[in-house]
Amino acid sequence: MSSYTIQLTDKAKWKELVDRSISYDFHHCHSYHELEHSGTPFLFVVANEADDFIAFPLVKRPIPGTQYYDCTSVYGYAGPISSKPPESLPPQLLIDFQEELKVFVSKEKIVAAFTRMHPIIEQDSFLDPLGKVIQLNKTVAIDLSLPVDLQRQQYRKAFKYRLNVLRRSGYTVKKADTASEIKAFVDIYTQTMDRVNAQESYYFDEDYFRNFLNSEDFTSFLLLAYKDGEVAAGAIFTATRNIMQYHLAGTSETYILDAPMKLVIDEARLIGSEMGLQYLHLGGGVGGSDDDSLFLFKAGFSDLNFTYRVWQLVANQPVYEELVAQKQKEKTLNPNYFPLYRG
Repeated sequence: MSSYTIQLTDKAKWKELVDRSISYDFHHCHSYHELEHSGTPFLFVVANEADDFIAFPLVKRPIPGTQYYDCTSVYGYAGPISSKPPESLPPQLLIDFQEELKVFVSKEKIVAAFTRMHPIIEQDSFLDPLGKVIQLNKTVAIDLSLPVDLQRQQYRKAFKYRLNVLRRSGYTVKKADTASEIKAFVDIYTQTMDRVNAQESYYFDEDYFRNFLNSEDFTSFLLLAYKDGEVAAGAIFTATRNIMQYHLAGTSETYILDAPMKLVIDEARLIGSEMGLQYLHLGGGVGGSDDDSLFLFKAGFSDLNFTYRVWQLVANQPVYEELVAQKQKEKTLNPNYFPLYRG
């Protein structure tokens, strides 16, 4: 058994390990972690003599004013990946993974660790009972293994009607293939984030989108809805292994009442079906809600749900409590945020 880390500078080794994993998504890939600027990304790996492995992507961040660190995950659904399904791995490797992870966080002066887990990939057995795996809310996916007409039958009745209206009124959807189209989408995406009062972490510049769409580690594309020659809405989709993800999206203020995003998602599920993928994962609501407008919108496409989970670990309880106590002197903390001293 061995444990080691792969740094972002070792692109070939990172890519090789992800490619050998039985299941992964774009959130695990090297090029996606290259876009992360909140800390230092790395892969924590535990492997046995038979070359079975478990790999855990994390982002290490210094805790200001201290000698300590904490870990988080990139935006989206990360969590551990492995060379075989968890049930097919030697049980000892699962034990070794948790034991080595405990040693690692202690050695690296990591006070707390957090990751968003992937709703579709089985990951609980890698992390439970080390720390806490917490179920938060439902996410929505379209089952692309169904015939396309049966997929559409899952749509809410009003959605099917609106799709017909959108097409009759002249809306069309196409893949973006020019720099000007990417810029138009960035403007609409930013406008959308302003409209919903999004947190700063949801804003990205044009370089981010360009680098994301040019990644060699996973397939991605930008779909745009047009009306009368103008971009009305758009969304970036990814395709990794058998999963398509609805990543970032925006709708122009001018066309928001028509809700052309329905047409964009409908086109994406047809593309995913042609590619032979299993799921188009739409995600969940804002802030873990199962009844806000975003979740209800996504649920209009399918009643297939997965469970979104997060993992929390307090690795150094005395220091964690001290950090929380210090922060409480400065402001009221958000009890739902982890780690609490960053809330």
